[in-house]
Amino acid sequence: MRSYDTVSEAVDDLIKRGFTHDFRICSDGIECLMLEIKLHPEHFEIIELYRFEGDSDPADEAIVYGIQSNTGIKGVLVNGFGIYSDSISDAMVKKLKKHL
Repeated sequence: MRSYDTVSEAVDDLIKRGFTHDFRICSDGIECLMLEIKLHPEHFEIIELYRFEGDSDPADEAIVYGIQSNTGIKGVLVNGFGIYSDSISDAMVKKLKKHL
């Protein structure tokens, strides 16, 4: 597994390696606004994962996911630690935590 010093380094390298779409968490999966698609947890895999811990500020903590859909769409999801609330499905929480 590769190693990065910053979130932006990880994202930039993933993009260079074909993870070109920007995903964000929604209530029951992830979505890419540019492609106008929504993927449920069973429709994508987490291929790579990088954790970043803030030295002094917990708000600086993040996880960068390299994701691939079951149809081959590759993209990046950046998420803060612990942002698993009641607003996302149990299946989505399980999918994201499985790789930690």
